[in-house]
Amino acid sequence: QVQLVESEGGLVQAGDSLRLSCLASGLTFTRYTMGWFRQAPGKEREFVAALTSSGGRIYYADSVKGRFTISRDNAKNTVYLQMNSLKPEDTAVYYCAADRANGVTMSLHVYDYWGQGTQVTVSS
Repeated sequence: QVQLVESEGGLVQAGDSLRLSCLASGLTFTRYTMGWFRQAPGKEREFVAALTSSGGRIYYADSVKGRFTISRDNAKNTVYLQMNSLKPEDTAVYYCAADRANGVTMSLHVYDYWGQGTQVTVSS
């Protein structure tokens, strides 16, 4: 019943921008911390950004600070990831995730629900 559906990613050039969205359904969106993770070929899934359900606390991986922005629109049950100044090393499958317990936001193990992932490819 719970679904997280990411928008389609795409193929972009280094320096370009791209906005991802994740539409959540079947849950009380305002009670969930929302996060973004990514997984490159041959690598483990890693934390990118997260936005807590209360307090407006935001976390970013060091690798994306200053370039990526996470936001949420509770009226639309949607979380966004605005990616600017993209680099080839940003190439990965990007996943959105929801954590109902407000655990350790940077750990993928605490998230309860996951989207199917969307491919982002950045050419050099």
